[in-house]
Amino acid sequence: MKLPAAKPASPATRALQVVPPSGPTVWLTSFTATAMTFLCVFALALSLASGRLADRWSEALARTATIRLSAPPEQVQIQTDAILSLLATTPGIASFRAIDDAETRALLEPWFGPGLPVEALPIPRLFEVVEAESGYDSEGLRQRLAAEAPGALLDDHTRWRRPMAEAAGRIRLLGVLSIALIGAAMAAMITLAANAALATNAEVIRVLRLVGAKDSYIARAFVRRFTLRAFAGATVGTLAGLVGVAALPAADAAGGFLTGLGFSGPGWLWPLVLPPLAAIVAFLATRRAAFAKLKELT
Repeated sequence: MKLPAAKPASPATRALQVVPPSGPTVWLTSFTATAMTFLCVFALALSLASGRLADRWSEALARTATIRLSAPPEQVQIQTDAILSLLATTPGIASFRAIDDAETRALLEPWFGPGLPVEALPIPRLFEVVEAESGYDSEGLRQRLAAEAPGALLDDHTRWRRPMAEAAGRIRLLGVLSIALIGAAMAAMITLAANAALATNAEVIRVLRLVGAKDSYIARAFVRRFTLRAFAGATVGTLAGLVGVAALPAADAAGGFLTGLGFSGPGWLWPLVLPPLAAIVAFLATRRAAFAKLKELT
């Protein structure tokens, strides 16, 4: 019985067979791509979450203002009534209210503990002001407060919003720079691995040249093999990073600065871009290293 002829291997498969499928370059390339992509996921998550948190804080302060009243005890109620009357007649203010002692105690409790005697301490009385869409004249309000309630001071949170906006931009920039540095480190490691593989297979390359193989064919074999290894390792690193980010404490459990750390909504799709990017980095790094090394072996 005649067995069917084996199907000839495709040019791509034959090219891949030029590169040894095992050796130190295999785990070095795969491990580098996995580790670097894992770090990229966390750098991306931290950048997006920190910028989102700073934006949320800035937006929360954008439409609010605080009036702080420090006056002698006998003048507190008089000036409080004056402030409330003044705010009621100020255009551009959506709502306002005086913060009572119980709420002030709750605000200070994380720092001073429970049972704080607010009544016995010279703590300023606070007023919360919410700005309407049309906005209000903050400078005019300051002048009216100075005339009718000398102990009142308006804080429109401008000095809080500006640093937060700057922090959000810098955190995003640091995230981009971190990912760029991680990509550069991955490119350097893959370049070293490709150079090592080419140097190890110098005799094989000479034999291939003797039988007519061109440098472009040999380089293509190494580039394809290392690109596939990097893509596979980056895929594993991305999945591991996503699992790690998903395992972080939830917003209600973390609290404070950690609230919302991670990805949100469509942000979960951003890490999926990392494996193709890692493959592109590996392709460019290996191609450059392969042609440079083949030129040395000429």
